[in-house]
Amino acid sequence: MRAQRWVADVGPENAAFLATRSRTAVLASEYRPRDLGDGLVGYDERSLGAARELSEEEEGAITDDGDGLRVWIGDDAFDLDEQG
Repeated sequence: MRAQRWVADVGPENAAFLATRSRTAVLASEYRPRDLGDGLVGYDERSLGAARELSEEEEGAITDDGDGLRVWIGDDAFDLDEQG
């Protein structure tokens, strides 16, 4: 069975921020988003679950509504696409 993964193109600065300096970046490694290079950030089931716990005002918050699954950085939302 293949693990699910979600990827967003957030730009190099934002990917590095989410992976190293966001609130979820201080959690155990299995709960952190991953900087995949080329401005992409990846989430697996555990890291996505941890990011869903952030309040909407926090950098890296996840929303899942009529507009789809998105990660927020400031006032910018980036679509998360399922990869598996």
